[in-house]
Amino acid sequence: MNVVSFRPKAEDLAYTFGGRPAVARIAPGTVLELFTEDCFGGRVRGPEDLPSKVCEFPFLNPVTGPFHVEGAEPGDTLALHFVSIEPARDWAVSTTFPHFGALTGTHTTAMLQPPLDEVVWMYDVDVEKRTVRYQARNSDFSVEMPLDPMHGTVGVAPAASEARMTITPDAHGGNMDTPELRAGVTVYLGVNVAGGLFAIGDGHCRQGHGEVCGTAVEAAMNTVVAVELIKGVATPWPRLEDDDHLMSTGSARPLEDAYRISQHDLVTWAASLTGLDQLDAYQLVSQGGEAPVGNVCDTNYTMVAKLPKAYLGRPEIYESAHSRLRALGEEYLSSR
Repeated sequence: MNVVSFRPKAEDLAYTFGGRPAVARIAPGTVLELFTEDCFGGRVRGPEDLPSKVCEFPFLNPVTGPFHVEGAEPGDTLALHFVSIEPARDWAVSTTFPHFGALTGTHTTAMLQPPLDEVVWMYDVDVEKRTVRYQARNSDFSVEMPLDPMHGTVGVAPAASEARMTITPDAHGGNMDTPELRAGVTVYLGVNVAGGLFAIGDGHCRQGHGEVCGTAVEAAMNTVVAVELIKGVATPWPRLEDDDHLMSTGSARPLEDAYRISQHDLVTWAASLTGLDQLDAYQLVSQGGEAPVGNVCDTNYTMVAKLPKAYLGRPEIYESAHSRLRALGEEYLSSR
């Protein structure tokens, strides 16, 4: 088993997809052990550390990478299987921002009322109990919630030599913020440039659907990812697979367009996997599908279209990459 560990220094962190050289070259079949910093770069450590004071725009939402996958070319697909995602600290943070989030005026939704206050909430993280503790700022109310680690940001370099800020989700991936991207899930990303140049960051201890206030329970993570390359198979938008579901994503504004992109991809994907007529596939997805919300706060919004594999006869997709990478991940875990 080829295992590569990478812990970035501050100068190694990337803030764009594209426009940066690879931090390392890896072969398909590699298991990567990564440290990812939280979306504030670890600078928000208490209620008085307002992001506007301790962070500098645009140096937000850092990602670890990019990694060059040997042999990856435009028209191929990278398969990234998340073996484990574990908080690297016993604390995490969430905030409200002026002009950011789903329930406030923003630069694209201009309002005359004052912006929301900038407030920081600190969360205690208990990995052994698998909980995070919410504590209200203005009362004694608190509650424990289940730990459900995920990555908000994963992507590859965009096409046409573009460099996109890591906070923007699009066809290359990016800051999709879907809680579906947890351990045990494989994400498929279409390759746009030689090597793919994928990167990962924005760990969340948990997140509600939509990330409505603009931030999740933001945390640094120790993450293990198994990497595979699917030659000659293109992927138009990021797709996800777990043991029981296939998922398509779409990112755009307005939200209804993100919804349409994800549903269109799932319908056409289902038709190609089953040989169904497109309208038959449309009917099947309409009655059997789910539509989890990724984010409604970023520069583009993200929707997910999700369908049980059982409804499709449990097809093996992408050369059975999920099954093979899952087995590789289990082998890795059993050896530790």
